[in-house]
Amino acid sequence: MQDYKKIDYATNKDVVLRYVPGHFITPYSHVNYYMDLTDMKARQREARATGEELAQHYMVTDIVDTVLCLDNMEVIGAYLANKLTKAGVHSLNAHQTIYIATPEYDSAGQIVFRENSKHMIKGKKVVLLLASISTGGTVTKAINTVNYYGGEIVGISAIFSAATKVMDIPIYHLYSPADLPDYFKYKPEECPMCKAGMPVDALCNGFGYSIV
Repeated sequence: MQDYKKIDYATNKDVVLRYVPGHFITPYSHVNYYMDLTDMKARQREARATGEELAQHYMVTDIVDTVLCLDNMEVIGAYLANKLTKAGVHSLNAHQTIYIATPEYDSAGQIVFRENSKHMIKGKKVVLLLASISTGGTVTKAINTVNYYGGEIVGISAIFSAATKVMDIPIYHLYSPADLPDYFKYKPEECPMCKAGMPVDALCNGFGYSIV
């Protein structure tokens, strides 16, 4: 992997997008940039700044009961929820607080909630939080799961998103292809890098990357 480049967020220097160009395979597409969001998710100062920036979109929201965190976004999700709580955003939960939920995946890759965690979704207004969104395939799966368990998606947020909405729900993001004008995503069978014989640099998902 080459040295990372970075883009500072316009209004907060502690929010930093690190990326590297190459040929990368995600679960649903091939992309020419890998976004390394590890420090954003794990370093306390960056996670707090990122969560608080993502919270801005929901400051006028009436109710948020649960932040459903995919892609190891729990730390950022907790800061997002804390910011909303301080701003006076209400929840309908018995203890008047916002749940930070993490899904479990079965052997087929489907999101599931066990009996002890279903109450965080059923009848709740849910914000879906991801690290990055390319095609929206993971988001669609998560929305369908929340609906199945009786919850209601009231917002989708991501640090980086190439999509603007999924299932007619707008995506609120801090970074987009507008910040990387030469960012591209392709269906696997249409990838020009593959057709040109360009080796794959890494396999990527919400947890990170594995060099091939």
